[in-house]
Amino acid sequence: MKLTIRHTVVSSMALVAVLAVSACNASANADGGASAATGAGGSQTSSAGGQPSAQTPTVDPVTWKTTPQDKATNVAVDTRVTASADKGTLEKASLSYVSKKGNTVKVDGTLENGTWTAGDLLEPGVKYTLALEAKTTDGATIEETRTFRTDNLTLDQQVYVAVSPRDGGTVGIGMPVIVRFDLPVVDKANFEKNMHVTTTPAQAGSWYWLSSKEAHWRPATYWKPGTKVKVDAQLNGVPAGGGRWGEMSRTSEFTIGRSVIAKVDLKKHQMKVVINGKVAKTIPVTGGQPGFITRSGVKVIMDKVTNITMRAETIGLKKGDPGYYSDTPVKWALRLTNSGEFLHSAPWSVKDQGVRNVSHGCTGMSDSNAEWVYKNMIIGDVVETTGTDRPMTMGNGYADWNLSPAKWAAGSAL
Repeated sequence: MKLTIRHTVVSSMALVAVLAVSACNASANADGGASAATGAGGSQTSSAGGQPSAQTPTVDPVTWKTTPQDKATNVAVDTRVTASADKGTLEKASLSYVSKKGNTVKVDGTLENGTWTAGDLLEPGVKYTLALEAKTTDGATIEETRTFRTDNLTLDQQVYVAVSPRDGGTVGIGMPVIVRFDLPVVDKANFEKNMHVTTTPAQAGSWYWLSSKEAHWRPATYWKPGTKVKVDAQLNGVPAGGGRWGEMSRTSEFTIGRSVIAKVDLKKHQMKVVINGKVAKTIPVTGGQPGFITRSGVKVIMDKVTNITMRAETIGLKKGDPGYYSDTPVKWALRLTNSGEFLHSAPWSVKDQGVRNVSHGCTGMSDSNAEWVYKNMIIGDVVETTGTDRPMTMGNGYADWNLSPAKWAAGSAL
């Protein structure tokens, strides 16, 4: 512990001189004899040598109040560090730790009404240093350094957090906010309390837990084009239940792009791409044949790839199975589901596009049309498919918009 006191005191020699003058003035009595100076109540106050003693001003000590206490060990990672001062006013505080990689990391905090509060919970298995500075009631500056060490956690006790869309990106009007975890979250409500989404302009929305490892946030209706979105998942040190804690906090800020909706009608074998409310292009397409019916419902573009190979094995087919096909190269492809539905180029079925459904579930089109779609649609854009009796299911891609706002809100843990 380091303790420093800085205080301005009247010079002891000057004080002695003042007292000496006082003694001289008091020493002569009526008969010329010498007498001692008397203190309050008439008692004598003198030094050992017969000289009056100087009363040295004292600094009223500050009483520090911190959580955790100085030199504490095995401090729980969900502890919120606070500091204040009695018999004085806390002026400054700083908290830092040395990471396991040897880097010094500073922890932000706020000082309000004399109490400093850390802006984040704690990292496991590290030593923290809390530097404090306060003013005493008589203006002295007091500095102190306190330390503590946090409880160590295994990797199995820490829940890794990932947030998408990525920071700084632009996505379509159907893109949900996605928070994923590498281990199950038992106390979903506690985690959800610490996952915040802020939008400009404001759009009301809520979280929906697809599983104990994944939660999505979406507004009641498609995003307004141009919306600025900030995600703040303050989960570092937050109890996840089951003897686990959040491993880190994550933030992301992204922008919603223009409104792009592809309307696929598999009865008419047509796809109309609507940009900002106007039909920009009508494209003949083919959908899934019997046994491989394309799902109807609202889908969202999950990924964009070029020059990939479509393999029958990815949809569960083996050689000799009905409908099996050999590896097929594809130039332009936009993924719509985890199960393998894409919008993609299919030059082998141009004669069927606009006429009949012959694919294995994907929505196929010519190379030139697929290239136009690839260049004009982004991740998060919406694909609304109609014309089949096979529905989308939650969890198969970003199927979030197939639930009404009421059913979506019911998926919150709060």
